[in-house]
Amino acid sequence: MGLTQHSQQRCFGGSQSVYSHVSSSCAGSMRFSVFRPDADPQRPLPVLYLLAGLTCNEETFMIKAGAQRLAAQYGLMLVAPDTSPRNTGIAGESDDWEFGAGAGFYLDATQAPWSAHFRMHSYVHAELPALLQTELGADPARQSLCGHSMGGHGALTLALKHPERYRSVSAFAPIVAPSEVPWGQKALPRYLGEERDSWTAYDSCALIDGGRRFPGSLLIDQGSEDPFVQTQLQPERLQHSCERAGQPLQLRMQTGYDHSYWFIQSFIADHLAFHAEALGAG
Repeated sequence: MGLTQHSQQRCFGGSQSVYSHVSSSCAGSMRFSVFRPDADPQRPLPVLYLLAGLTCNEETFMIKAGAQRLAAQYGLMLVAPDTSPRNTGIAGESDDWEFGAGAGFYLDATQAPWSAHFRMHSYVHAELPALLQTELGADPARQSLCGHSMGGHGALTLALKHPERYRSVSAFAPIVAPSEVPWGQKALPRYLGEERDSWTAYDSCALIDGGRRFPGSLLIDQGSEDPFVQTQLQPERLQHSCERAGQPLQLRMQTGYDHSYWFIQSFIADHLAFHAEALGAG
């Protein structure tokens, strides 16, 4: 499971790098970005995974979110995987920005031909953490998740399905109920089949309604001027599910903000502080 390093730059006293490796989960090459703060190389570092949204890749969060300065202060490793496998040879994989390349939805596909490569849930949950522990000194006992839009959906579903793995979870403008909105209704049947019961394993609201819980509070920021808030995101669905279940939730509606990384930059400091506390960093 060796790494190939494609770039490395000095950043806030640490290093910002891009790597690739051959993934067993995705049956091909996968790329990810890492910010590693200056630290004792013998001391494992707490990890915050940054899961990006539709059309994005492993560099989007790292370049646009402005997270490295505070991560350096807290001693947090930041890891941003690509949002899907690439160049798999599947016909039409790059034809639609809402499905296929750049739109892996952080699930394990069960339908051919996607099931051969599109296994992002297993990749982010199991394969990538093991690689980071072995190769880059990540602490397997201190991991957290943050995501944006489709990546917010990924962060929430990973945390709810594996609450023992993660210390904290947060999201910006997440797709909270993909089973009920157009983005999910386009992608889920093609990845998982037409049986709607199979979709609930990757639907935050359905997971909570079905009894899944995360031991900490979910931190969500949502812009009031987000053009997708009513059609694709619908944060009130998550609020209602959490209220019914007694799942702690901090849902913050941010007046005047949209879906962009300008919005994320404005509140990323709150999220990093939230995760640093949960990870015992800083």
